[in-house]
Amino acid sequence: MSAPRWDVEGRDWPNRAHSRFVDVGRIRWHVQVMGEGPVVLLLHGTGAATHSWRDVAPRLAQHFTVVAPDLPGHGFTTGRPSRGLSMVSMALALAELIAALDMSPRLIVGHSAGAAIALRMVGDGLATPSALIGLNAAVLPFPGLAARIFPTLAKLLFVNPFAPTIFSRIARTPGEVGRFLPRATGSRIDAAGVDYYARLFATSGHCSGAITMMAEWDLPSLKALLPTVSVPVLLLHGAKDAAIPPSDAEAAAKLMPDAEARLLPDLGHLAHEEQPEMVAALIADFARTHGLCA
Repeated sequence: MSAPRWDVEGRDWPNRAHSRFVDVGRIRWHVQVMGEGPVVLLLHGTGAATHSWRDVAPRLAQHFTVVAPDLPGHGFTTGRPSRGLSMVSMALALAELIAALDMSPRLIVGHSAGAAIALRMVGDGLATPSALIGLNAAVLPFPGLAARIFPTLAKLLFVNPFAPTIFSRIARTPGEVGRFLPRATGSRIDAAGVDYYARLFATSGHCSGAITMMAEWDLPSLKALLPTVSVPVLLLHGAKDAAIPPSDAEAAAKLMPDAEARLLPDLGHLAHEEQPEMVAALIADFARTHGLCA
């Protein structure tokens, strides 16, 4: 099974000068660190990597110390937690990473499944940020019949050893990925962003990580945990998200003691890649509101 190679797929990776590799337990993390100030932890979603923060991270680095890792099974991070790629296991692994870096985040920003991991970290007491932001957060179970179909489909793909290779062969060109992303996300991103996704999707190792993560995802238990998340939470959600209903943001916000939801007109699931300047400004404004930066 092929994994993304730092000297090939990562040859001109965004913000490459800020990349480092950190060994913690069974995992060799690819993580980008930049800027000075309060620590902000950026967590990407399923199937993505640090490239998804390529234009947001440098803007935030003007006010914060930004820490952005590739999640286990994704991008250039190699090795996996002993308990697999479940939400709980990923949260534990990230807690070990930030401890090894000696960088306790004051703010955690998660996109899609990354928001679910962030909430799990806070709910399980693995991180104690002053605030949390979810971008197009994937935190509520699929409604109705889909609640059974999608997890089952992911598990069927997981047990098929040929599935990652099949997916990687389908996604070998930016053209194929460029047609897939707008349909799946409701977002139109620049050609460079499409190319980064194409590089990752063309490797069976990255596809395997995404499929395994979906197969082990447990959103019902996260939903039950949300009322215990007492830190201020802002849920930003693209109004044209084709992957997660925008109504989920409002529903999730109502389950937490101190949360608000805000729709971003004309943006899709990859809102932070479509309008990075606006999203970075919203993150900074929320941080200022809660006394995290001047």
